[in-house]
Amino acid sequence: MDHDKLVRVMRKLALQAGDAILEIYGQDDFAVHTKADDSPVTAADQAADDLISAGLRAAFPDMALVTEEQSASHEQDAGRFLIVDPLDGTKEFVKRRGDFTVNIAYVEDGAPIRGIVYAPAKGRLFYTRADGTSVEESGAFDKDRIGETTALRVATPDAHALRVVASKSHRDQATDDYIANYAVADTKSAGSSLKFCLVATGEADLYPRLGRTMEWDTAAGHAVLAGAGGRVVRFDDHADLTYGKPGFENPFFIAYAPGFDLQEPSAPRFD
Repeated sequence: MDHDKLVRVMRKLALQAGDAILEIYGQDDFAVHTKADDSPVTAADQAADDLISAGLRAAFPDMALVTEEQSASHEQDAGRFLIVDPLDGTKEFVKRRGDFTVNIAYVEDGAPIRGIVYAPAKGRLFYTRADGTSVEESGAFDKDRIGETTALRVATPDAHALRVVASKSHRDQATDDYIANYAVADTKSAGSSLKFCLVATGEADLYPRLGRTMEWDTAAGHAVLAGAGGRVVRFDDHADLTYGKPGFENPFFIAYAPGFDLQEPSAPRFD
C-alpha cells in the first residue's frame, strides 16, 4: 500500500463527503428511514457512501472495501481492507447536534493503521499521516492541499482525576457503573468517533464503550488514537481490539491514554 497516496485520497474523499452531508444537513427537512437493525439512515448516508466508495474503488481497485451501507461487503474475509462509515452518528445528524463524522480507515493484519475522522459540522479534521502519526488539520480544508496541522499526542493521565468521555446517544447504567470505578475529575458526552479523537488530542483520558458497535464505527478513530500514542482494548480481557472479525461486530471496548491501571468491571471505586 502506498501510504502517501492513501492519506491524500482518504482526506479528499472525506472532505467531499462532508460537503455532500452538509448540503442535506442544511435542508429544512429530510427523510429518515429505519434499517433492519433499527438504526436510522438518511439520504446523506447514501450520498456520502456513493462518493467515498466510488473514489476508493477507483484509486485502489484491488483492495477489499467494507462499508456500512453496502451489506454485500460485510461478507468479505481479507487480511487487508478499507473500511468506511460514511456518516457515523446518524442520530446526532438527525437531531442536528453536529456530533457526526465521516470515517475512512485502512486495516492490515487485524489493526487499523491509517484512518481519517472528519466532523464537517464542527470543522474538525483528524487523520494519520503516511508515517502513522496522527494530526489535526485546521483552516479552510483545501481538498487538494494539506493545510496547517498539529501533531496529536495523548495526555499523561492523572489517575486521581481522570477525564472521561462517553457516548451521547448510547450511554447507559452499565457505562456509568464502570466509570464509577475511577476517580473522575470531568465527564463529557460526545457522539460518533469524535470520542476517540478527544482522547487522541489530550482532551480526555478514557472512553469506555459497553454497547454494540461495528468495526466501521471504530476503525478510523482507533487509527487516529493509536497514532497519538493511545490504545483500544477489549473490555473483557484488555487484549488489543482487532479487526476483520466475522460479521465485523466489536465486543465492548475501552479506549484510553496509557498511564493508569484499567479497572475490572467489579472493582471497587479507586481512592
